[in-house]
This record gives sequence, structure tokens and C-alpha cells, in this order.
Amino acid sequence: MTTTAPRPDTRARVRAARRPAPARGARRPPRHTGRHLLLGTVSVLWLVPLLWAVYTSLRSYDDTARHGYFSLPHSFGPGNFTDAWTRSGMPHFFLNSVLITVPAVLGTLLFSAAVAFFVTRFDFRLNLALLMLFTAGNLLPAQVLITPLYRLYLQVPLPAWMSDSLLLYNSAWGLIVIHIAYQCGFCTFVLSNYMKTIPKEISEAALVDGAPVWRQFLQIILPLCRPAFAALATLESIWIYNDFFWPLTLIETGDKRPVTSALANLQGQYFTNPNLIAAGALMTAVPTLLVYFALQRQFVSGLTIGSGKG
Repeated sequence: MTTTAPRPDTRARVRAARRPAPARGARRPPRHTGRHLLLGTVSVLWLVPLLWAVYTSLRSYDDTARHGYFSLPHSFGPGNFTDAWTRSGMPHFFLNSVLITVPAVLGTLLFSAAVAFFVTRFDFRLNLALLMLFTAGNLLPAQVLITPLYRLYLQVPLPAWMSDSLLLYNSAWGLIVIHIAYQCGFCTFVLSNYMKTIPKEISEAALVDGAPVWRQFLQIILPLCRPAFAALATLESIWIYNDFFWPLTLIETGDKRPVTSALANLQGQYFTNPNLIAAGALMTAVPTLLVYFALQRQFVSGLTIGSGKG
């Protein structure tokens, strides 16, 4: 009876298995030192502007005007934060941001879910073309759309109970509508990819039991899409709240603007206090940080959700 000699790769595996395991206390050579050093450097560079804004906001204007911004502080205190909160009426503008962000996020998720449900659960010729049309809307920069949109907003009327301006221009409803229209493309793309992972047998079983289409959508598909909704709600809340361009161009009255655009009220016509503006900008970023830390897991999962193959 003949025996077959072991292959070279098999011999290498046997020798590697016979080697003694390193002791627990032994130090292993660093494998990713260069990568960690690069990531640490980039992180510090990202934090420098934020830390410098905090440093500037805690100094008085007289101190920086006399000794310069690149100097050791001679006075330190939260006076700029108090002035920014009281003098600019930031509580009112925070309320404006909430009244714009919450309806815009809810409307975006509702309309996007309806389109994604229609595209993924019904087979027709323009299925893929309709999805590409919604996605292509996000490829256009906002600066390209502002001129025709501005003229349109000056002509579209609103009911008297919705706005005192009677037009989409210079009203919170106009901002809500443009946010929903501009964000629906991305949300539709993500939700359609997520809904493709839901077996169609569930909808077919519901159809056999006599459930109409609207009931399948509201009671079956939407509850199964909670992880996607949580991730998109986190992302959209941050994006819509931080938006600066649309309120600046579509809102004429200063009292109707959200807090991100209302920071311009801290800048005078002949005098600008950078310390006060830095304090106002940091206060504006607090709600965004709270949303991120509260929904951090959903935010991270939202970066990759819908990226798999359907």
C-alpha cells in the first residue's frame, strides 16, 4: 500500500500549528502604526477649527482687538454666549428651525416610502426609469435651481391659514416644500434598496388574505422598514437643520428664518464681532450634536444602509 507525500502548503500549515503560541504578556509588533498616525493627524486637523472657535468665543472682543487673536487670553468668560442668546433672539429662531425641520423630515420619509413601495412592489416598464429620475434630482446643485424656483415661488399662492405672505416665497411652508422635494431622491433610493430585501411572499400572503394595497403599505411594509427610517430620520434631521442656502434665498423677513440663517443678525452693518458670531455658531451646533449622540448607531448604519445588492 502506497502513501502520498504531503503537499508543500500542507507542511507549512503543520509547522505553523506546531509553533508555540506567544505568551499573553508578550508585546506584539505594531501592525497599523502608520495608519493610526495618519488618522490621528487628520482628526486633530478637523478639531482645530472647532477648538479655535471655542477659544475665540470665550474671549471678549476688547481682549482680541487689543492683543490679537493669536495671543494668550487676558479675559475669559461666557459673556459672548449670554449676549448671543439674549440680543439676537435665538430661542425664537430655534423654534423656527424646529417648525421647519420636523414637518420636512416627516414629509420626506412619507413620500419617499410611498414611491419606494410603488417602485419595488409593482412591476412595470418605467420602474427603473422612475427610480433613476428621483435619484437624478439630487445630482443638480441648489444654485442651478434657485433662479427658476425663485420665480415660481413668487407666483404660487397659499391659503390664508397657511401663511401670512400668501405665497410660497417668504414662508416656512416654502422651505418645507423645497426640502421635501430636494431630499426625496436620496431617501427613495435608500428605501427602495431596503424594501427589495423584504420578501415579496409577505405581500402576496397579505393579498391572499384580502389586504388592499394601502393596508400592505401602512401595516406591513412600513413597520418592517423601521431601521431604515431611523437612519434616514437622523441624517435628514441633521441635513435640513444645518441648511443655510434655501432660507437665505427664499426667506426675506428676518424673523421667519431658522437659526442657521439668523446668525447673520449678529453681524452689524458697520461693525462685526467675530467672538459673538463664534459663540452663536457653537450654540447653533448644539442640537445637531444632541441628535447625533442620541441616535449615533442609526447615524452610522445610515452611511451604509441600502448599499447592498437588492
